[in-house]
Amino acid sequence: MTTIKGPAIFLAQFMGDTAPFNSLDAICKWAAALGYKAIQIPTWDARLIDLQKAAESKMYADELKGKINSYGLEISELSTHLQGQLVAVNPAYDDLFDAFAPDTIKKNPKARQAWAVQQLMYAGKASQNLGLKAHATFSGALLWHTFHPWPQRPEGLVEQGFTELAKRWTPILNYFDECGVDVCYEIHPGEDLFDGITYEMFLEKVNNHPRACLLYDPSHFVLQQLDYIQYIDFYHERIKAFHVKDAEFHSTGKQGTFGGYQSWINRAGRYRSPGDGQVDFKRIFSKLAQYNYTGWAVLEWECCIKHPEDGAKEGATFINNHIIRVTEKAFDDFAGAKADENFNKQILGIS
Repeated sequence: MTTIKGPAIFLAQFMGDTAPFNSLDAICKWAAALGYKAIQIPTWDARLIDLQKAAESKMYADELKGKINSYGLEISELSTHLQGQLVAVNPAYDDLFDAFAPDTIKKNPKARQAWAVQQLMYAGKASQNLGLKAHATFSGALLWHTFHPWPQRPEGLVEQGFTELAKRWTPILNYFDECGVDVCYEIHPGEDLFDGITYEMFLEKVNNHPRACLLYDPSHFVLQQLDYIQYIDFYHERIKAFHVKDAEFHSTGKQGTFGGYQSWINRAGRYRSPGDGQVDFKRIFSKLAQYNYTGWAVLEWECCIKHPEDGAKEGATFINNHIIRVTEKAFDDFAGAKADENFNKQILGIS
């Protein structure tokens, strides 16, 4: 068993135009003061990292790492959630997802996809240069608009969709393998990898690629009414990253899992700050420790009620209180007998 590392914090939801959220130095100082030991870096924010430079210059990567270390922090993972989304975009979402791309390639899906793939390649090499072993991202989606089959999906559509998704990701996975870094897909509504079955379908198409791993976030499973504890039993060998994010689900006579197009505050299922929702984090931390999870516990703040700064402050303490320092001995060792083969035979009644 392994003691989980933490607390860490994902910076994406905190970056802004005012201090301390507008520069790497300021936000590192802020995070360290709250008790965080690592940061997960959204690579699309140039104030935090020059992704291409981190991939092409080991010196720059070392300097970046050194600056972060100077605040008593480490990098837990780099994140390419936005870029990963653009690896696979159904045309129905072109205009919406253009917001994730540079202005020079908007309205040009092929150029946007090529840019996204290159971004992932940079992230793999940058992670290697920074000494990281896991990387957080999204899979993108070609099929999501068909998740509720009305009208009926044409025969072969799902298989063809996953074949194409695997075709796009396999070169990226191979490159990450060369870099010694796991690609951790956040299983998430809106992605083609949104639950265990879809992950398995993808895994089959990429020939069980050893780098096609998972970012575990139980909040997305609460909203789907999926057993997020048993999920760990099924996929613990592939879980290489972990978002600590809470959620709650209260169905009514008027709405359920689909939410009725309501705002987050008015949905039956909504995300909450850790400790304010329904997720059983005690069982989760126990399961992950039991299965030898060696990565970080990373706060992802997404709450429709609580202020983000309060969520961040409480989150560091929450994670600290849930990390289990694993035992190196059995609780009944005091009553144990020394190894003796003859004595064992005597107990068993064999000669």
